[in-house]
Amino acid sequence: MIDLRLLREDPDRVRASQRARGEDVALVDSLLSADERRRSSGVRFDELRAEQKQLGKLIPKAAGEEKAELLKRAEQLKADVKAADAERDAADAETQELLLRLGNLVHPDVPVGGEEDFVTLETHGTIRDFAAEGFEPRDHLELGQLLGAIDVERGAKVSGSRFYFLTGVGALLELALVNAAIAQATAAGFTPMLTPALVRPQSMAGTGFLGQAAQDVYHLDKDDLYLVGTSEVPLAAYHMDEIIDADRLPLRYAGFSPCFRREAGSHGKDTRGIFRVHQFDKVEMFSYVAPEDSQAEHQRLLEWEKQWLTSLELPYRVIDVASADLGSSAARKFDCEAWIPTQGKYRELTSTSDCTEFQSRRLSIRVRDGKQVKPLATLNGTLCAVPRTIVAILENHQQADGSVRVPEVLRPYLGGREVLEPVSR
Repeated sequence: MIDLRLLREDPDRVRASQRARGEDVALVDSLLSADERRRSSGVRFDELRAEQKQLGKLIPKAAGEEKAELLKRAEQLKADVKAADAERDAADAETQELLLRLGNLVHPDVPVGGEEDFVTLETHGTIRDFAAEGFEPRDHLELGQLLGAIDVERGAKVSGSRFYFLTGVGALLELALVNAAIAQATAAGFTPMLTPALVRPQSMAGTGFLGQAAQDVYHLDKDDLYLVGTSEVPLAAYHMDEIIDADRLPLRYAGFSPCFRREAGSHGKDTRGIFRVHQFDKVEMFSYVAPEDSQAEHQRLLEWEKQWLTSLELPYRVIDVASADLGSSAARKFDCEAWIPTQGKYRELTSTSDCTEFQSRRLSIRVRDGKQVKPLATLNGTLCAVPRTIVAILENHQQADGSVRVPEVLRPYLGGREVLEPVSR
């Protein structure tokens, strides 16, 4: 959540952020009104309680008619205090409810607009000219079937659409990717983490995934637990309700977990293969830093993502995501999109978000710097979303005979294998 003090001091900035996100600007005025009621009812409650305490001192000293009047006033004060307390609680609850609906403040450099209004910042690698090489590229599903690596038919039989099996070299390729990604993250100073896939509501809400993203979240009603769509959630909640000493920052974690997404708004999109699925594994980077260091940390996360994609020898571009496509927690987000030959376009492979103090306020995570205790900043960055990375590797490194060249960075994790060979031609 944002700082209420900032809302009071500069409501126009918050309105502009809501407008840039394409979200309800009137929410800002509703929140200001609720906050004013919360503060005024709090003052009223404090005044009545002070009078009540003062009266409590006078009554034992009074007698006769004076005492009767004081007792009558005490009864009225008791009712007034109770009413003021209820009014304060109601206004506080409304303020908190409205505050949780408000997205993070958009960074001023973020391009304004929707999904297609991003700005391309960098382009890396060379897109292969398959026509010049003399063959038509196969898509990842055809290649995966040739290699005995992907089985979507049995995935659908067992679990339904958008599920799959990785088999043979497909399973080995996932393990190679995960081990290589964790090795890079560990070398960069991240602490490897295996995180829970089920979290409590406060963890999911605290990271901002029960707002606009709620439709994509799986909820287990019987247990009131949520399946995570990313290990960002348990990594963010890891230090919930804690105060961290400033000299421990930055804290950097690399979480590996299964991820579950309903993909509720993606009917008819990417239905072939394993690009958009309900369950996948991912290595996620997560950082806790001092608020003044968040922009620099954001660039570091982006550099680690670029290092990873470069090591996989993939052509990709970096985009500055537009305001309406940020997600509620992010103040700014960079995506790295790899070229997918059979689609003829770049598609998102990694993403890194600067969430500033938004999540730490919701999760009550603070930093102690001398005598000052304040919220810190959190950031996240995908290192390897496995299925999409497999898609990009198979399509970009395929050869005319259906085999696939293995990027050098993965070979030590595949027993030195340089090429994945078809199991049937």
